[in-house]
Amino acid sequence: MEGLSLSSAKLVLTSSLLRPHYDRFLSLSSPSVLHKLRSNSKPLVPRISQIRPSFGVVRCCSSSTAKPHPELEKKNKETNYVQDEKLRALRELFSKPGVGIDAYIIPSQDAHQSEFIAECYMRRAYISGFTGSAGTAVVTKDKAALWTDGRYFLQAEKQLSSSWILMRAGNMGVPTTAEWLNDVLAPGSRVGIDPFLFSFDAAEELREDISKKNHELVLLSKINLVDEIWKDRPAPPCQPVRLHELKYAGVDVIWKLSWLRFQLANAGCSSIVITTLDEIAWLLNLRGRDVPHSPVVYAYLIVETDKAELFIDEHKVTSEVMDCLKNAGIELRPYDAILKAVENLAAEGACLLIDKSTVNAAIVNSFKSVADKRRNKSKSYGSSNGQPDGPTAVYQSSPISLAKALKNPAEIEGMRNAHLRDAVAIAQFWAWLENEIQKGVTLTEVEVADKLLDFRSQQDGFIDTSFETISASGPNGAIIHYKPEPDSCSVVDSRKLFLLDSGAQYIDGTTDITRTVHFGEPTAREKECFTRVLQGHIALDQAVFPENTPGFVLDAFARSPLWKIGLDYRHGTGHGVGAALNVHEGPQSISFRFGNPTPLQKGMIVSNEPGYYEDHAFGIRIEAWSLSLLMSLCSGLDMTVMLILAFDILVVQNLLCVKEINTPNRYGGLEYMGFEKLTFVPIQSKMIDLSLLSASEVEWINDYHVQVWEKVSPLLDGSAWQWLWENTRPLSKQ
Repeated sequence: MEGLSLSSAKLVLTSSLLRPHYDRFLSLSSPSVLHKLRSNSKPLVPRISQIRPSFGVVRCCSSSTAKPHPELEKKNKETNYVQDEKLRALRELFSKPGVGIDAYIIPSQDAHQSEFIAECYMRRAYISGFTGSAGTAVVTKDKAALWTDGRYFLQAEKQLSSSWILMRAGNMGVPTTAEWLNDVLAPGSRVGIDPFLFSFDAAEELREDISKKNHELVLLSKINLVDEIWKDRPAPPCQPVRLHELKYAGVDVIWKLSWLRFQLANAGCSSIVITTLDEIAWLLNLRGRDVPHSPVVYAYLIVETDKAELFIDEHKVTSEVMDCLKNAGIELRPYDAILKAVENLAAEGACLLIDKSTVNAAIVNSFKSVADKRRNKSKSYGSSNGQPDGPTAVYQSSPISLAKALKNPAEIEGMRNAHLRDAVAIAQFWAWLENEIQKGVTLTEVEVADKLLDFRSQQDGFIDTSFETISASGPNGAIIHYKPEPDSCSVVDSRKLFLLDSGAQYIDGTTDITRTVHFGEPTAREKECFTRVLQGHIALDQAVFPENTPGFVLDAFARSPLWKIGLDYRHGTGHGVGAALNVHEGPQSISFRFGNPTPLQKGMIVSNEPGYYEDHAFGIRIEAWSLSLLMSLCSGLDMTVMLILAFDILVVQNLLCVKEINTPNRYGGLEYMGFEKLTFVPIQSKMIDLSLLSASEVEWINDYHVQVWEKVSPLLDGSAWQWLWENTRPLSKQ
């Protein structure tokens, strides 16, 4: 057991380690995703000798030896009481007139299916006490259960009271929410949801799943039961909306609305309802601060052939914004008037385009209800020319999604400029951090993340981070969505790998960058694996491909160097990024998931982030351990302790913009595409095993560092300038 200590035992044994920390854009918080998690019926009780890289949580604490501290015990009792009172109050509403349900589902979503949400919409966190971003809570008259995925098992264990059952989604023997409801409820029960918090697709999938036991899905659109008991609920955000200037947007609102109306006409529609916040922000050239990390504002938008209505809290709209909206023919309506407006569209016989994967069930069902009543009344379903006569819903993807992904020249220029300023901040940060480490200063992961924020906030146009900074020393880097907390984070260890995954929102662009470094001397194995990851990064960066090529075709470029030695990684290679918008954007991606046929087109921005996760196990063969040994290691600790395999994570990430490539041939008359680099931050040379690289790969690194130096050094001085000089010197194969 050489190298193992009790402090080592405070890590968590979880399948989350097999997925990247930055697979955050594949969140399982959506009910439609959680419903699809399937598992075998056999419970997970593995012998440690059988553990392999796919496993679940093993509790390794004996109640006879682990004695909670009195203050901790008191705090736990208080937490249990508060959570019990919340559940009691919630259940009392089940029998309220107009409700009449046997179970209630509380997802993580807001009404716009946002990745990040405002505090006032964190209903699942309020009712359960679990604050992780992904999860679904289900409360029946006598049970309460919470589903989350492997990223949050340990956090949920700590935060959930004894009133809750933790459902470790994806583990063997763990049912889905629908399967659990079908098992614990009597046939013919009523399951309530707030239809604003489910996309239409997700709600219909749930309805179908629970109907197997004749359960009824009850849409409670007029009341959210959690809001009814949340007495100190935060007020909705009310930050002022700002204009996204034309020099950054590239195209004015009037032109965009004309384009959208043309798309509607081609689809045979007279109107569209838009609920996705970044689509509204892009279409109207507006930005806001309602949601952490995303410069968007809570609103709905209806665009018709002859008018447009923005549903928003008018207190957020400045006179400047109001003038611009009026100039584009956009009228303001109260935020909560959206259902009435949709019903009016149906009453007027509109043909409404709806993206049912994003538009919430409340809106879709409101339109359908009125449309059905009108059809039943008129008994008319079509005209002689084959066109629908009366209200009709046309279900197809929002045309805005793809248009937003295709950046225009002004948006691309803004992204270039934002990345250069971001590179300045990052160079200043790395120069500071390396100096502090060399001086032996003790720094926590939180202090490091805060310092990076300080440097970024000094840059012109800085607005916010684009996601929670992942500042991770050693094995923490392999914990998905790792967020260092002041009371539990690690000290940055100069003997271990350090991973920094971060991004920023600027007035003209959005950044996302990952670098893995070592402040001491990396091992030969770490260098080998990092170099393989870097080779994949280079291969994707240099890819040239015909137009209409979907992202999944390119995924193998990044994996090939790892495949050659029998290694791989279990996540996508790249996600789309918005221009001064959401850091995670569709529809494009680069992933082994071949279900996304979206081709990579000129102007799209994607990340290039292959990775590898190495099992160190602290020098111990995990197969030799026994459950009794784990339990003995945990004895005497103050709380339930978990154990994980220790993984180091090796990642290098840049953002790329798809561009046309001038090839000598154009087989089939096709254009050919490649990538333009947007990120300009050095790659640490000490992490590279030059013996593994070809001459052309060394040339790529040197050429990249020349570009970094030429673009960024004029913007630096002092120690940061010196740091950049030292870290962009050319490499040479001996």
